Amino acid sequence: MRFRRARIGNGMAVLAGARPDVLAAAPGARAKFVALGGVLLSTGGLAAVSAAFAVHMALGVWWPFALVVGLGWGAVVVNLDRMLLVGMAHDSSLKRNLVLAVPRVALALVLGVVVATPLTLQVFHKEIDSEIVTMQAEAADAYQASLASDSRFAGLPELEQRIADEEAIVASGGRSDESLAVVRASVTSAQAAVDQAVGVSRELEARAQCELDGTCGTGDAGAGSAFQQARAAADAQAAVVAAARRELDAAMGAVADAEVRSASLAAASLDGDREQLARLSAEQDRLQAQFDAENEGSGGILLRLEALDRLGDRNATLAAAQFMLALLFMSVEILPVLMKLLLNFSPPTAYDRLAALRDGGDIEIEELAQESRKTVARAKEELLVMAERERIDRQKEAIQARRRAAILSLSEPKAEAPASPVVEEPSRPIWDTGPIRELARNAAVRTVRSVRRRPADRVAEPV
Repeated sequence: MRFRRARIGNGMAVLAGARPDVLAAAPGARAKFVALGGVLLSTGGLAAVSAAFAVHMALGVWWPFALVVGLGWGAVVVNLDRMLLVGMAHDSSLKRNLVLAVPRVALALVLGVVVATPLTLQVFHKEIDSEIVTMQAEAADAYQASLASDSRFAGLPELEQRIADEEAIVASGGRSDESLAVVRASVTSAQAAVDQAVGVSRELEARAQCELDGTCGTGDAGAGSAFQQARAAADAQAAVVAAARRELDAAMGAVADAEVRSASLAAASLDGDREQLARLSAEQDRLQAQFDAENEGSGGILLRLEALDRLGDRNATLAAAQFMLALLFMSVEILPVLMKLLLNFSPPTAYDRLAALRDGGDIEIEELAQESRKTVARAKEELLVMAERERIDRQKEAIQARRRAAILSLSEPKAEAPASPVVEEPSRPIWDTGPIRELARNAAVRTVRSVRRRPADRVAEPV
């Protein structure tokens, strides 16, 4: 268990940017790097949870898939934070530290805002959901009002009223048509004329009767001249009544014809108006249903941010809580960079000095190895030149020996026994340097191996 804890601590230290070889020589810095690695894991965990909430709110995906996406984003944030830490080496210069820290702190602040936003929305999700319902209702009312004022549907109320009037006209046989008021006024006037004529006729009939009876007028009973005059007046008025009745009948006939025509015209235009009303109503209902579907499913991050802003404008306490919560999440996100920046302002620790010494020693060893390789290369070329010169000298001596033997054979008599043949050295190609080249190569290899040998305690730094 202790060994396992040590391995976990070493992994966290490496995550924070520590070098295992230097950390083994300076174990006092291990606690600092382990704590810094824990801070990196904390920021990665917050980023993972934030991304999971954001994916679920924005896309409505299944929670396990949202958690997988969140873990991926958390790994990306940890890697970015580690890059920011590793790139800030210890430096005592305030100016250089500020130049290195400003862009890193700005990037960490951007990451903090991105991470803090979904978490803040999730904390206030109940208040935001209530405000979203209100916002969606307001949007639906506004859209319905815009549809009512739309030029495509501006004549819809008049069309509905016209259809209702036409249906009433058809049902009443044209009697409810208000446009026939003028025709009906003629009937009324004719009826008034008839009533007046009938009233006058009745008076004249009564006068003639009382003249006949002698109860009025002259007082003489019988069909005298007074009665004859009264009777003539009554008969003349009867003709007037008859004429007025004929005018009344004609006016009533005209009204009946007008009502029949009105009913037929209303029935003819009623089908077309109903079809137009159905088409416009269906289009209006389609647009309203489409907007309602979009409005109900618009609970994304942008709408939630707008709802949170509206809540903050109305409630100062909620606005303060939102600000402090977002500031907390952003502080946790930029904490690794701030810690590294503060550590850079402190005096160099044993770990920093050892790391600088190791880096300087690696540079010196590499320079020595490079110089040794150059020296070995020059020695090798010199050995090759010497070997080539020796080969050329041997060829010259062989040629001179053959020439001397040829001269001696020409100067001696023919009877003498031939001299023993001179064993000539087998000729070699001009590029063959023989065993000298092989010896030079072996010596060069041994020299390079001895120069490039590193101390045993050197280990490669992990990436």
